[in-house]
Amino acid sequence: MSEKVDAGYHLDGGCGCGAVRYRMLTAPMFVHCCHCLWCQRESGSAFALNAIIESDRVMLLKEKPIQVGAPSQSGEGQKFFRCPNCQIALWSHYAMAVGDKVLFLRSGTLDEPRRLSPDIHIFTGSKQPWLPLSTDIPAVEEYYDRKAYWPPESLERFHALRN
Repeated sequence: MSEKVDAGYHLDGGCGCGAVRYRMLTAPMFVHCCHCLWCQRESGSAFALNAIIESDRVMLLKEKPIQVGAPSQSGEGQKFFRCPNCQIALWSHYAMAVGDKVLFLRSGTLDEPRRLSPDIHIFTGSKQPWLPLSTDIPAVEEYYDRKAYWPPESLERFHALRN
C-alpha cells in the first residue's frame, strides 16, 4: 500500500444514480465552505462545501466521470467532473490550485457527508444574509492565506504537489 494511503481511513461517495462511485483514501488536506456567487450559481445553493484532496488519493470504484469546462471567478476556468448519466458534479480542478493534482471534492456527494465539516468559511462577503455561521469556524470575506489556516501537515502535502 502506498505511503499516501491511510489504511484506517476511507470515505466513499458517488453520484445520485450510482454509476460513479469513488473512495477517499486519506483525509482531505482542508475543507472549505465557499459562499462566492459563482459557487452559489454552480451548486444551486447558498454555498459549496469542498474537500481539498490530492487527485491520487481518490480511487474510482465504478464509472469514470466526464469532464466539463466552466468559467470561474479567477478567470482561469475550472474543470467539473460529472456523472455521465445523472450529471451530478462530483469534484472540480481549478487552474490556480496546482491544476489536476488536486480535487475540490463536493462533500455533499459523500455517503456520509456529515463526517467532513468545514475548516473555514470563505467569500462570506457574498454569503446569503439569512444563513448564520458558527463562531467556532473561521470565516473570511474573500479567499484566505493557506499558511494562516491550514495545518502544517496539510501544507506539506500541498507543497509536495508543486515539485
